[in-house]
Amino acid sequence: QVQLLESGGGLVQIGGSLTLHCSASGNIAVINAMGWYRQAPGKRRELIARIRNNIPIYDDSMKGRITISADIREKTVSLQMNSLKLEDTANYICYTSTQSEGDPYFRDTWGQGTQVTVSA
Repeated sequence: QVQLLESGGGLVQIGGSLTLHCSASGNIAVINAMGWYRQAPGKRRELIARIRNNIPIYDDSMKGRITISADIREKTVSLQMNSLKLEDTANYICYTSTQSEGDPYFRDTWGQGTQVTVSA
């Protein structure tokens, strides 16, 4: 099994910044991708940023305001968020696609998330 532990969420004012961190542990032989989703109350989970083969991709909703970075050897991924808006309030969920020892397939894992609340 693979476990993800997120940290770094909190309460921030409009225009503020936060950096989220996530570390993966467990039976991990290969990491294919790491990233961040978010889910606001009553809304679908949406991909914010993902990094694969050191190439990041960003969703348009936060593009230009976020930077994703990963250390695959350390099994960590971070998300720097700037110029936060009220609509960025959500539970931010770490994601990874990994292959375990003895498993021929890559499997997706999501963490529990860390809450980000942007206030006026």
